[in-house]
Amino acid sequence: MARKVVQGPIRDKEKTKQKLLGAVGKILRTKGYAGLKVSKIAAVAGFDKKLIYEYFGSTEKLIDEYVKTQDYWSRMNQNNMEVDISDGGRELSKMAILNQYDYIKKNKELQKIILWGLSESKPILKKIADEREQMGELLFSNIVDPYFEEKSTRYRAIAAILVSGAYYLNLYTAHNASTFCGIDLKTDEGRHEIEKAIAEIIDFAYDEK
Repeated sequence: MARKVVQGPIRDKEKTKQKLLGAVGKILRTKGYAGLKVSKIAAVAGFDKKLIYEYFGSTEKLIDEYVKTQDYWSRMNQNNMEVDISDGGRELSKMAILNQYDYIKKNKELQKIILWGLSESKPILKKIADEREQMGELLFSNIVDPYFEEKSTRYRAIAAILVSGAYYLNLYTAHNASTFCGIDLKTDEGRHEIEKAIAEIIDFAYDEK
């Protein structure tokens, strides 16, 4: 007689992990970061909370892994992009910041994570921020700095304003009014104006080098 194979979370570890990660996202969307308690995550996923410790080690590590899957710059680092960098990173800068601007708009969970990072000091969020800086440093030190030479810090400052602006405009639009400086950022036309401005500022910085 054939032995019966028992299906369940023990035999389907990866599926269970994905459900637990998905539960973190669902709670962030509906309750915010204050709702990320071990019992709540387990209940939403439909599993015993002991599986969180078994598969991730702790609730903090589970949340850490989820945040990494949502962070734009962490995901960018995992993608094998083929980009011509002979222009000193001009087009790479445009692609990275414009994609970030669009990605934040679409990712409601990431919006919650960003707000969480602005309102609380957490080791999880500091770790992600540090990794984000490391990713940015690779772009700057290997591609942009050699191109701008003594003006490299100036371009870093311009990039900082553009990246932070992409964060803020999306958060402001999602959680407050849709209009900023008279531009309706909930319309395609309004967002396109911001995108054109980002590209033009990057071009200006490279042309003035």
